[in-house]
Amino acid sequence: MVFKRLIGLVFAGSLSFSAAAADIVVRIAPPRAEIERRAPPPSRNYVWVSGYHRWDGNAYAWTPGRWEQPPRRHAHWVAHRWRHHRGGWVLVEGHWR
Repeated sequence: MVFKRLIGLVFAGSLSFSAAAADIVVRIAPPRAEIERRAPPPSRNYVWVSGYHRWDGNAYAWTPGRWEQPPRRHAHWVAHRWRHHRGGWVLVEGHWR
């Protein structure tokens, strides 16, 4: 009985770890990025974070760009991008570097 519970816990833990580490692979290539018109920045301390196509489970949907303040001095934004991987496309999230 104790052995079965232990095996169950190990199995459940491995499933949750695998799900968290899994990339969503989209078989359809993403469309070209849309051309955005930027409003003026709120101040000179803001950086433009460009828009990107995200996968909503059925189709690509455009997420518009925005002005954002960097989290620290000298940080720069690395844009979202789609990477071809294993016969499909995987979104690499944008982030501050």
